[in-house]
Amino acid sequence: MTYALPPLNALRAFEAAARHLSFKLAAHELHVTPAAVGQQVKALEARLGVQLFERLHKQLILTAAGQAYLPGVSEGFRHIAEATSQLKPSGALLLQLGVHAGFDLRRLDLAAFRDVHAEIGLRVLQPAGLHELVEGKVDLLIARSLGHHPGYRCNRISEGTGRGDWLIAPEGTADCPEIVGFRAWLRTMADEKAHAVGRPRLVGGVGS
Repeated sequence: MTYALPPLNALRAFEAAARHLSFKLAAHELHVTPAAVGQQVKALEARLGVQLFERLHKQLILTAAGQAYLPGVSEGFRHIAEATSQLKPSGALLLQLGVHAGFDLRRLDLAAFRDVHAEIGLRVLQPAGLHELVEGKVDLLIARSLGHHPGYRCNRISEGTGRGDWLIAPEGTADCPEIVGFRAWLRTMADEKAHAVGRPRLVGGVGS
């Protein structure tokens, strides 16, 4: 059976915006810009041929079509989330890695990490930010930041100064075997691929 589904990113944007009745709050949850949420919703409306929101001055209101559509979409995402939570990646130790929205996961070659570290069950949440790390939804985070976060150990994985990609872990768990293993793997990969274009490099650290 083939499911006739709109793009999932557009559905996520609609569902988050409908729950918050705000493109801004939906954007914060999804770690994108409000403009990106608005564009996704507009594209979804064009695809479906119906208007889902009334866009008033500083106010977002669901249309009758949007109100009818929301419960089914939310229920669908809930079922997917529950099914996903039942899956247990192989490995005695579970590592939940958060990654910011703009990061290309192909840079990490996670399949290679899983091959080398069969003892670590790796699960990835993208997009994710400091909010997910603080709430304990992820154990380790690749964030686009300045790398200064009190109470967290930060290692830069991109060269240069200013904002960049950083590997961030809470100080209290930064030395857990699975986090040490991932950090060491990044460092080993940096040593082996020091001159390869587009490969992550662990080039500096900030501790608090």
